[in-house]
Amino acid sequence: MTESKETNGLKQGTLNILNGIGLGVIAALVPAAILGQLMKALLGVAPAFAQTVINITTFTQSLLAAMGGFCAAYLFQMNMIQMCSVAAAAMIGSGAVTFKNGLIMVAGTGDVINIGLTITLAILLIKLIGNKLGSYTTILLPIIVLVVGGGIGLLILPYVKTVTTFIGMIVMAFTKLQPLLMGVLIGMSFAAMIVSPISSVGIAVAIGLTGVASGAANLGITGAAYTLGIMSYSVNGMGTTLAHFIGTPKIQMANMLEKPKLFVPVLLSSALSGLLAAIFNLQGTPNSAGFGFSGLIGPLAAYAKMTPGWGSIILLTVLYVVYPVALGFFMRWLFIDRLSFAQAEDLRLEV
Repeated sequence: MTESKETNGLKQGTLNILNGIGLGVIAALVPAAILGQLMKALLGVAPAFAQTVINITTFTQSLLAAMGGFCAAYLFQMNMIQMCSVAAAAMIGSGAVTFKNGLIMVAGTGDVINIGLTITLAILLIKLIGNKLGSYTTILLPIIVLVVGGGIGLLILPYVKTVTTFIGMIVMAFTKLQPLLMGVLIGMSFAAMIVSPISSVGIAVAIGLTGVASGAANLGITGAAYTLGIMSYSVNGMGTTLAHFIGTPKIQMANMLEKPKLFVPVLLSSALSGLLAAIFNLQGTPNSAGFGFSGLIGPLAAYAKMTPGWGSIILLTVLYVVYPVALGFFMRWLFIDRLSFAQAEDLRLEV
């Protein structure tokens, strides 16, 4: 009985951390995803306003660790001081904050794997300390969690990044394969990464993913995002459904890792999508790969590599909207309605 309780407690704790990061992803990344390209289009009309919005949403992305830490601590039913301490430690350990020559620089979202590890360390510290500090808790707890939890997170960051490097080497090997097979494997790889703690964008930039490989990565993510959104629309509502592809499907990370069978429809969708990217010679850049439909970054990067005109616009509309919507409904019919392989409830998000 005790072992069962410990196992359940460990499982729930892990889900709290993953769900916390997922909620942080929504709060930190979705504003930039929705407003980014719109504001860039408005730079020529209202430059001051548009640039201000771009600056705000770009900076907000760098707060992913803090938001994820705060949300995770909330799910553990911690008090305000504890939640703030976890958020601060997560920010330090994320890698989004760097210190050089007396300057503090904030850029990027940080390493999501290390964010999760740092949040775990911070929460374990708080649980370990408990009420031992008495009336000094308010003063000492933030210091201990920040210095010890955040400090350890900062120390292990270079080693955790080797995971990203290793995965990048595997993905790079895929780019050497025959184009159709490459498209399938790249599409599947990036779909798997986008619903895991691994940064799909970070991998793409690190290995300089370009050309059809970049297009396959984007379309693979797009297929996965629409599939997850459409398979879960009956339990998540329209707004959360749209967040899967307008924002990021990483919001399903906790559900995916709790129920690995959900990777089956996701990987099938991404394989078919990556194949189409290779067939239609869909391309992209290292900076666009890994975004999918989010912020229209994938489609716009692909259009920049195509012959301008309505033909290209129609093709991109089919590949990034019509096809993935049809694919999503097919996957819902096949895996939920027909095979009962999964349930929409498996993908419920508590936002």
